[in-house]
Amino acid sequence: MLTGLLSGTRPGYLRRALIRLWARLDVHSAFLNGRLAETVYMRQPPGYEDKSVPDHLYFLVYVDDILVMGSDSHRVTGLVDRLAQEFKIRDMGPPSFFLGIETVPLSDGILLSQRRYVQDILKRAGMVDYQPVSTPVSVARSEDSDAAPFADPTHYRGLAGALQYLTVTRPDLSFAVNRLCQRMQAPTTANWSMMKHVLRYVKGTLGMGLCVRKSLSTSLHAFSDSDWAGSPDDRKSTSGFAVYLGSNMISWSCRKQRTVARSSTEAEYKTLVDVAAEVTWLVSLLREIGFSSASAPSLWCDNLSATYLCANPVFHA
Repeated sequence: MLTGLLSGTRPGYLRRALIRLWARLDVHSAFLNGRLAETVYMRQPPGYEDKSVPDHLYFLVYVDDILVMGSDSHRVTGLVDRLAQEFKIRDMGPPSFFLGIETVPLSDGILLSQRRYVQDILKRAGMVDYQPVSTPVSVARSEDSDAAPFADPTHYRGLAGALQYLTVTRPDLSFAVNRLCQRMQAPTTANWSMMKHVLRYVKGTLGMGLCVRKSLSTSLHAFSDSDWAGSPDDRKSTSGFAVYLGSNMISWSCRKQRTVARSSTEAEYKTLVDVAAEVTWLVSLLREIGFSSASAPSLWCDNLSATYLCANPVFHA
């Protein structure tokens, strides 16, 4: 899923194909027209369905920025034209830079990259000229509990928040950023050293991003793992999972568990509970937009005891 193929020219045939298969729109003065006096329905209410168009397109809107995508170029063009009749919008063509995410067409898909956003983070941190490292966290994973408080906690929090948004296209940073964000209230000099290590790793992987390709499979499957008692302060474990639709990663998470697990089996089982809830929600979401998989979702876990516990929860209560 992670790739360094960021440079290169865009194929002409692919660029032309994307012109009306998806478009980026910007609504003028969206904040000045945000107050609505009428009721807005997310779906057609019973008794008011338009029989000529029973299934309207879905929109994902972030304030005044809109992405329109579809497999039929005529329908996409018609929808953009109808929106232009109702609102003052600007058609910006195929999206190349959207909400800090760069969309780079490839021969077999697209690459979602935040290269420019990373460069801005490095400038804010004053680490443009630092030497890169090969891993996001130190192998030793040691934290000095007696370290002095960091002199500028606001600066630390700003960079930690910026790295959080970077995980939108960089799942490889999820664990490291999760550890940094746990220290936002009172960061120490040791935490700042960990922050610089992550930023040096980011500097060396500027070309990485999330690659989305056409997949022959439509199966939903997820992988889960846990770091049992990984926190030296409260002995809580960290859960992590990645969910794939075919060959494309569509959801991932890395967060500390709410309670203390008394064994690695219990920690792994809690992670499976989290990923099962996520997969259940994704199945519901995909069904709403008219997509259904031919097979049941698969959950993968590397802990045999947790697998047995899932198979027979009553016996192991």
